[in-house]
Amino acid sequence: MNYHVDSEIQSVKQRFEIIGSSPQLNNAIRVAIQVAPTDMSVLISGESGAGKESFSKIIHSLSHRKHGQFIAINCGAIPEGTIDSELFGHEKGAFTGAHESRKGYFEVTDGGTIFLDEIGEMPVSTQARLLRVLENGEFIKVGSSKVIKSDVRVIAATNVDLSDAVKSGKFREDLFYRLNTVPIMVPSLRDRGDDVLLLFRKFAVDFSDTYHIKPITLTDEAKALIKSFRFPGNIRQLKNLVEQMSVLEMEREISREKLAKYLPRTESNLPALLEKSKNSDSFSERDILYKILFEMRQDVTEMKKLIHDILKDDRSRTEILSRHERLFHDMGSLPAKSEQEMSDESYEPLVINPVENDNSTDEEIEDITHETEDDSLSLEKKEKEMIIMALKKNNNKRKYAAQDLGISERTLYRKIKQYEIDSE
Repeated sequence: MNYHVDSEIQSVKQRFEIIGSSPQLNNAIRVAIQVAPTDMSVLISGESGAGKESFSKIIHSLSHRKHGQFIAINCGAIPEGTIDSELFGHEKGAFTGAHESRKGYFEVTDGGTIFLDEIGEMPVSTQARLLRVLENGEFIKVGSSKVIKSDVRVIAATNVDLSDAVKSGKFREDLFYRLNTVPIMVPSLRDRGDDVLLLFRKFAVDFSDTYHIKPITLTDEAKALIKSFRFPGNIRQLKNLVEQMSVLEMEREISREKLAKYLPRTESNLPALLEKSKNSDSFSERDILYKILFEMRQDVTEMKKLIHDILKDDRSRTEILSRHERLFHDMGSLPAKSEQEMSDESYEPLVINPVENDNSTDEEIEDITHETEDDSLSLEKKEKEMIIMALKKNNNKRKYAAQDLGISERTLYRKIKQYEIDSE
């Protein structure tokens, strides 16, 4: 890297308050500087919280469109039914509630730049409209037949692998290649080495000014620990960590033991997800836990139904066990038996005789039935409680509540509607 390019990178860092000197970060900034003067589409990839929006601002500010409007849109935060209207506008009466015509972002931002964050969350139907804008610079409002021209530069960002989304049919292949003209990869915090210490110090000084306190520092052992932590939430997670310790800790020097109290203990112990099938969705750690809980609930429900059948049914015990043998086999409790083995004289299953040993009252049987029904609502209740807690913690800001829950804003929006949660 020559001196001119290096000095230009440093100038951009100072202007946009980008802290760090890792080779991956410098390379991402270099690409942003080089592509800025053009009108080429850019796809910025990186994990949530890594700072992708900063790169979109770099590109816009260094382009000939810098005096035009810049709009950042989170595609995952706009409901599927309204995203076309938001982006491209609509005519009066185009749909229920459309009491007047409205300009979309592509019309308002003519001559400027649109940053489409979480582009992977965009519905396929909207992707077709976006492709037309990128190819021909034209679009049609919802409920209209008039073609509108627009000169807008599109910068997209994603925290998922769009090539996988293309394979699963969730993202258009032609749009992917059209957006991916110039790819920029923003490195995650764990891949930036000593940058985590520079960012820690920067945030510590910022919060000392905000709260009028002395900035916190780390011992050598604490520095080693924070450098080894993976930070799945990247810079956003580090900033929240520093703010917590700045406010809550009385001692200004943070030891390894104190730091460890603020770091999630289960983060590094979670099992890795094996390669998924071609048609399966990508799962987050929270999705995996939900899946396990639902499967456990189903197993428990089946067991309760089995007990209920044994207590009430006066058919032969061999027939009942045969009907539920599959369940025991799947749960790993018993090997599967054939019908011949079930009827073999040498096979004497240990079961409760439903006629001779049925001492259960009708009330006890009814309790089992009610417990089975009540159990089906337990996970929904817990999920609703988690959503309410996340919303309350983030002052009803859905974007940050969704980040805490590990789901997209669109999914959170659907859950709020489903559970009728007041999030206003």
